Amino acid sequence: MNDMTFIGLGYIGAGLGAGLTLIGAGLGIGKLAYAALEGTARQPEAGPALRTTMIIAAALIEGLAFLALVICMLAVMNFAQPKAPEAAATAQTEARH
Repeated sequence: MNDMTFIGLGYIGAGLGAGLTLIGAGLGIGKLAYAALEGTARQPEAGPALRTTMIIAAALIEGLAFLALVICMLAVMNFAQPKAPEAAATAQTEARH
C-alpha cells in the first residue's frame, strides 16, 4: 500500500469520528430535552429548576462534542501533511557533517 492510501484511510477515520460525535451529541441532547419537558409537564412548578439544569447539561454535552470535533480536525490537518521518512534521514545526515 502506498502513502496516499494511508492518508485516505486517515481522512475516512476522521470523518467517521466526527460523524459519530455529532450523532452522539444530538442523541444526548434530545434525550435530555425529552426528560426535562416530561418533568415540566408532570410538575410545572419545577420548570425553572429543570430548565437551568438542562441548559448546564446541554452545554457540557456540546462542549464535549466540540472538543471531539477539534480533535478530528487536528487529525485531518496532520494527515494532510505527511512526514517524509527520506527528508528526516537526509536532515540527520546533514546535521552530522
